[in-house]
Amino acid sequence: MRFRVAIIGGYGNFGGYVARQLAADSAIELVICGRNLAKAQEFAAGLQAANPAQGARVDIADPSAVILGDIAPDLVINMVGPYHGQGYGVAKAAIAVGAHYCDIADARAFVCGIGELDSAAQEMGVTVLSGASSVPALTAAYCDAALEDMAEMRRVEYGISGAEQANRGAGTVAAVLSYVGERFTRLRDGWMQDEIGWRGAIPVDYPELGRRWFAAGDVPDLELFPSRYPGLQDHRFLAGHEIAPLHFGLWVMGALRRVRLIPNLSRFADLLVSLSKPFNVLSRGRSGFHMVIEGVDGSGAPVIRRHWIIARSGHGPNIPVIPPILIARKLARGERLEPGARPCLDVITLGEYRSAFEGLDIECIDE
Repeated sequence: MRFRVAIIGGYGNFGGYVARQLAADSAIELVICGRNLAKAQEFAAGLQAANPAQGARVDIADPSAVILGDIAPDLVINMVGPYHGQGYGVAKAAIAVGAHYCDIADARAFVCGIGELDSAAQEMGVTVLSGASSVPALTAAYCDAALEDMAEMRRVEYGISGAEQANRGAGTVAAVLSYVGERFTRLRDGWMQDEIGWRGAIPVDYPELGRRWFAAGDVPDLELFPSRYPGLQDHRFLAGHEIAPLHFGLWVMGALRRVRLIPNLSRFADLLVSLSKPFNVLSRGRSGFHMVIEGVDGSGAPVIRRHWIIARSGHGPNIPVIPPILIARKLARGERLEPGARPCLDVITLGEYRSAFEGLDIECIDE
């Protein structure tokens, strides 16, 4: 019996990556969902999937259990952002029809609050995972691997610098803009302190990519990791652009937002995506991720791990969508994931993540 996967937003930028990766799996039957039925059906027909894919109309503004019941999915993958302020309508509908659920949310409140659905998910015997993406799935996998030769982690810092040609939609951009110039908290000097989104001009020198500029960002990890890794004293997430003028332009807008001269920038996502497109000619299509993990070994001696991921040829957007692909494949081959609703931690190992890079122009560098 084939495993039926409904991808909401399946013909969009990120949803399309997931659909194309799963299309060749003979154990999986895809249903491409979105607000536009014609687009969903056209995309599904073009997949040339191992099992003929279907198109269906599903609007996240009204993701009723009746609609999903007609689709009869085994797994619902929600690829429609931005997730801040979205609510859990899709996840609730999935639970109601007895389907597993995952998303690629990086909105802190959304991912950290998914546990409110835990009782309902356990009652139906389904797994509900939020944040099945670079944060917190990949970043936690790196930290977990570091603890193999560390007795305790003390400091973690990492950042993502996406290529301008990464085909990012307004939803993805809105997710970043939602915290630019806004206050949030992060662990610093052993306790949670205020931070401001996109504050700072932090240079990081990458292998091959050269210098990239970063600023403070807000992700679910900042709330999840202090309790997950009790020895942690400092924790910072950074975000940046490939093109420096865009990075510093957003820094200026963040400063204006900080003193409340302009509204929350997420409402300008469509406009800013349009304004940034001329800069694509300066892009080399290379994205970067870096991570520094500091701790001590069993004798108290310091241990430092440094990691980079270099994504070439515009392959950067493949990185955040690997967890839902692996989750779908695990479930399709009968692997049991613990029922309940929670952030996507302890599901994808670092080794599984890296194996998924094979065939992509993505390189991992470790020190």
